[in-house]
Amino acid sequence: MTAAAALAPAPNLLDQSIDRATAALLAAQRGDGHWVFELEADATIPSEYVLLTHYLGEPADLELERKIGVYLRRIQGAHDGWPLFHGGDFDISATVKAYFALKMIGDDPDAPHMARARAAILKRGGAAAGNVFTRIQLALFGELSWDAIPTMPPEIILLPRWFPIHLSRMSYWARTVIVPLLVLQTRKPRAVNKRGVRIPELFGPPVKVGPAGHQKRLWAAGFAALDVVLKFADRAQLWPKRLRARAIQACLDFTVERLNGEDGLGAIYPAMANSVMMFAEMGYAADHPHRAIARQSVENLLVVKDDEAYCQPCVSPVWDTALAAHALLEVGSPAAETAALAGLDWLLPRQELEVKGDWADRKPDVRPGGWAFQYNNAHYPDLDDTAVVVMALDRARRGEQDSQAIERGVEWTVGLQSKNGGWGAFDADNSDHYLNNIPFADHGALLDPPTVDVSARVISMLAQRGEPKDSPRMQAALSYVLKDQMADGSWFGRWGVNYIYGTWSALCALNAAGMDPQAEPMRRAVTWLEKIQNPDGGWGEDCDSYALDYSGHRPAASRASQTAWALIGLMAAGEAKSESVARGIAWLQANQDEQGEWGEDDYTGGGFPRVFYLRYHGYRRYFPLWALARYRNLTTSNSLTTPHGM
Repeated sequence: MTAAAALAPAPNLLDQSIDRATAALLAAQRGDGHWVFELEADATIPSEYVLLTHYLGEPADLELERKIGVYLRRIQGAHDGWPLFHGGDFDISATVKAYFALKMIGDDPDAPHMARARAAILKRGGAAAGNVFTRIQLALFGELSWDAIPTMPPEIILLPRWFPIHLSRMSYWARTVIVPLLVLQTRKPRAVNKRGVRIPELFGPPVKVGPAGHQKRLWAAGFAALDVVLKFADRAQLWPKRLRARAIQACLDFTVERLNGEDGLGAIYPAMANSVMMFAEMGYAADHPHRAIARQSVENLLVVKDDEAYCQPCVSPVWDTALAAHALLEVGSPAAETAALAGLDWLLPRQELEVKGDWADRKPDVRPGGWAFQYNNAHYPDLDDTAVVVMALDRARRGEQDSQAIERGVEWTVGLQSKNGGWGAFDADNSDHYLNNIPFADHGALLDPPTVDVSARVISMLAQRGEPKDSPRMQAALSYVLKDQMADGSWFGRWGVNYIYGTWSALCALNAAGMDPQAEPMRRAVTWLEKIQNPDGGWGEDCDSYALDYSGHRPAASRASQTAWALIGLMAAGEAKSESVARGIAWLQANQDEQGEWGEDDYTGGGFPRVFYLRYHGYRRYFPLWALARYRNLTTSNSLTTPHGM
C-alpha cells in the first residue's frame, strides 16, 4: 500500500464531510438564490464610520456606538494598538483612528486600553505619523493643519487625457475616493463634532513624513517639490475663480453620475463616505436626494450583531455567489446543483450590458458585458468576477438561456486585455507606475496593473470555452503568467494571501490551457507547495508575505481557505493521488466543526498589499468544500485533473 493510500480517508467519511459542508452552505443561501457573507477589514472602517457620524453632527445612536466600541476593544492587539489583520503588527494609522473613535464614543482616555494605545502611538511619532488618509481625517476635525496633506487641486479633473497626472491613469478605487476629496481639500471644512472631542494628547514633537518604502527617492523628491508649488498657489489664491468653480462642479457631476443608488459611489466605503461629506460641505441638506442616498449607502455596510457591530468596506455578493456555485457544482448532488442553479439565476440579470464605465476611457470600442463584485456597480465591473461567473454559467451547461450572457462576458473580458498580455481587475493598461510616487500615494496602491491571479482566471475562462492554446491572445496571456513565476516556483497573489493564492490560480490556468502536468513550470510550483506544507498537513501564509523585503515563505498556522487553494492547485497539476494532497484532505476533515464549517479568524483576502487586508467570511465555507468534492471526484475516476477552468 502506498503512503498516499494509507492516508486517504475512507469514502464514507469523506462523503460525510462533504455532506455536512454542503448542508451548511445551503443553509446560508438567501431566499432569492444568492449568497453574501460578511467582509471584514481592520479597525479603520468602523472607526471612520463613528467619526463620519460626528463629522456630520448626526444624532448619536448610542446603542450602535456601544456595539462598535465592543468590537474595537475586542480586536485591540497585544502590542496595545490595532493591526491591519488578525494577529498582525501594530499599525499607527489604524490605532490613531480607533483611539479617536473610542474617545468619541465616550471611552475614558485614562482607561487602561486607551492609555496603552496612546503610549504606543506617541512612541511611534504620534498621530501626525499616520498615512495620508489618517491625516485627512485629523484635518477634517481640526486636529492637524491641511498643510500636512499633499495638495491635490480640483483642477486635476479638467486635465487632458495625455497629461501625466490624470484621474483615468489611476485605479477605479483611487478615482472614486479622490474626486470628492478634491472638493473637501479645497474647501477645508471643519467637522460639526457636537461633543467637542479632541485628541491633542496623541501629538508629540513635529514629525517629518518622508517617502513611503515603495517610493523612489528621485521621483518622490520631484513630486514633493511640485507639492510645495501647489501649496503656494493655493495660499496665494492664484487659481482663477471661474476655473476652480468649474472644477468643483465637475467633481460633483462625476460623483452624481456614479452614485449607484443605495450601493454608493464605487460601492466602497471610503468613496461613499467622502461623497457624503462633500455633499454636506456643498450645502446639500440631509434630505437632499443625492446626500440622502449616499448616506444610506454607508448605512447598508453595517453588520450589527447582538453584542457588537462593525462597518464593512464593501459587500461581496457576486463573488460569494459565483464561488459558492462552483463549489456546489463540484459536489454534484441534486440539492447542491439546484442551489447552484438558483445562484446562477440570481447572477444573470446583474450582468452590465448598457453602461460604458470608466474602463471605456482606454477601450472605447468594447461593448459592456461584465459583472461587478457588489450588488450594483455599473461603472466598475471587474474582470475577476466576470471570469468566475462565466465559468460557472458555462459549467452548468444550461444551453441557450446562458449563452448570450457567456458570450458578452467573454467579449468584454478579452476586450480589456492589457498590452503585456495580462489583465488587471477593472481597467486595461492601468500601469503608470510613476504615479505611486506622488505624496498622496503613500499607500502604494494607486494603480490597477495586470496581475497573475486575475489573468489566470481569464486564461481559465478562455480555455474552458475552447480557446486554442496557440491563439495570439492566449499565447500573450500564458507568456505573461509564465514570465511572472518566482524563482522558487510560486506566483504572487494580488487579491488573495498571497503566494499560495497566486500559485493556485496559475496552476488552474496552466492545466485548463492544456499544459502537461510534467512541464517544468508546473513541477516547480508543485515542489514549492509540497515544501511549504505544514507538518499537520495544512497550508498557511501570513499577510506579512507582502512585505517589500520578502525573501521567501515563512511558516504560518494552517488555514482552511489556504489549504483548499493549495489542494486545488496540486490537483490541477495532476497530484490528486499524492501523499501531500491526502494529508491536506485529512487536515480539512480533522478541522471541520460539527456544523460542517471551518474556523478561520485570519485574513486571507487582499485589499492593498501592506495597507489593507480582508477577511472573507465565506472563504472558509466554500473553498474547503470545493477541495473535498474535487478530491472525491478525481480519486474515484480515471482522471487526475479537472476539465474545468478552476
